Amino acid sequence: MQKKPRKLHGGDIYRHPDVIDFSVNTNPLGTPESVKRAVQESVAKIEHYPDVRCEALRKAISRFEQVNMEEILCGNGAAELFFAAVQAVCPQKALVIAPSFSEYEEALRSVGAEVEYYYLCEEDNFQIREDYVDKLSEEIDMIFLCNPNNPTGQTIDRDMLIKILDRCKKQNIVVILDECFLEFLDEPNRYEMSNLRGEYPNLLIIKAFTKIFSMPGLRLGYAISSNPDILEEMSWKLQQWNVSVPAQMAGVAALENPKEYIRQTREYVSGQREYMRNIMKMMGYVVFASKANYLFFKGRPGLEKEALEAGFLIRDCQNYEGLSEGFYRIAVRTKEENERLITWLGRL
Repeated sequence: MQKKPRKLHGGDIYRHPDVIDFSVNTNPLGTPESVKRAVQESVAKIEHYPDVRCEALRKAISRFEQVNMEEILCGNGAAELFFAAVQAVCPQKALVIAPSFSEYEEALRSVGAEVEYYYLCEEDNFQIREDYVDKLSEEIDMIFLCNPNNPTGQTIDRDMLIKILDRCKKQNIVVILDECFLEFLDEPNRYEMSNLRGEYPNLLIIKAFTKIFSMPGLRLGYAISSNPDILEEMSWKLQQWNVSVPAQMAGVAALENPKEYIRQTREYVSGQREYMRNIMKMMGYVVFASKANYLFFKGRPGLEKEALEAGFLIRDCQNYEGLSEGFYRIAVRTKEENERLITWLGRL
């Protein structure tokens, strides 16, 4: 049987080393110095196996997230945990929002699950609608939600999330909630759901160090759930020693004193995002109201190729389910880099 080619994400700097990469949505403030030092110090410990229980790391995450250590499972990035969750539950049928992160679909296909799409509409500004709850039938075993959503940057408000969780609890549907971009929001407390985990044992929250701490090369993520059964079953789907010594030490270092770094990140991202959006709208681009550290917009077909020739790597979103040619995503980067991209866009 001929397999579909795997969808590529952003960040192809290895083929394009001399461009400014706007295709990956990592923190524009860069990797914290404490994380870099921890990785350097980890060299002295790589002669040992990693801690298979990730105890120091889970303790640090426990303090940061205000959850119990036993409610945390660490993995080699969020993507690994999506696959582990799907393989642990083995759903027959799942509901996935489109457009959204393609690894949800890839994970579901790996167990032969039927994938049903809930399509977001441009005329609704790619916001989830009230009729989503009606799609949560007895036939659905699992849903994936991304808050804020990738690539649109839109959020699902807390009241809507609670409606969804209530229906899913009643229908015995497992909810996978991707919060990898949550820390970039101006008011994350309005959207985070970990404080309701006890009420919803069917809820699994997945987060990563990748974006907010700008460390995608280390591969580090974690799952939070009040349900010990799903975490244990997921752990059996993971390889032992899947989180390396450098990654574990980097994660601990990132969470030693993260508040000021995250505060500065939110302030910077919010200002630059609105600056870029306003200028692009004045140029005539259709720019959607992203609340994350990236902008989602419409441009002319072929813009990605033109940008590459001009020295910029942007994300062409036409390979997202539910999107067609002409949709793009760009990250918020440094002020100088943002201005260079905006200036180039203005010349077109």
